[in-house]
Amino acid sequence: MTPPPQAPAYLHANALVLGEFGLLLRGPPGAGKSGLTLRLVADWRVRGAFAALVGDDRVALEASHGRLIARPHPSIRGMIEARGLGVVRVDHEPACVLRAVIDLLALEESPKRYPDEGESRTELSGVTLPRMFENAASVGAVIRIGAYIQNVATN
Repeated sequence: MTPPPQAPAYLHANALVLGEFGLLLRGPPGAGKSGLTLRLVADWRVRGAFAALVGDDRVALEASHGRLIARPHPSIRGMIEARGLGVVRVDHEPACVLRAVIDLLALEESPKRYPDEGESRTELSGVTLPRMFENAASVGAVIRIGAYIQNVATN
């Protein structure tokens, strides 16, 4: 007898697609996940590249054939919190294959200049993904994440 399907477990995170690259942003409340998501999507679109939100605040993760799939919570699909505006509707994708994780630091923290090799990967739902640390409030966050994606995508 097959066990009944389990309800998805939701992670406090954001998922987005930049080009063909699925990205998960994790961090403590108030770390700037939503604002950084909006900035990254806008930056990629200005450059003529595809970019879209998958999920804001609550994201379901599912391991499938060695890949990690992210989906939004159904009750907030296509919505993102924009500080000063409230919750707004945006273009979104129903799912993405995650290729990397960005762990956001508390606003008063900065990433290490040279991260430890052991911190460069993380495991979620049995799938290991490349990881970087960033401060969402940093002026160069969008540029560094873009460079990171190029580096991970070519390796």
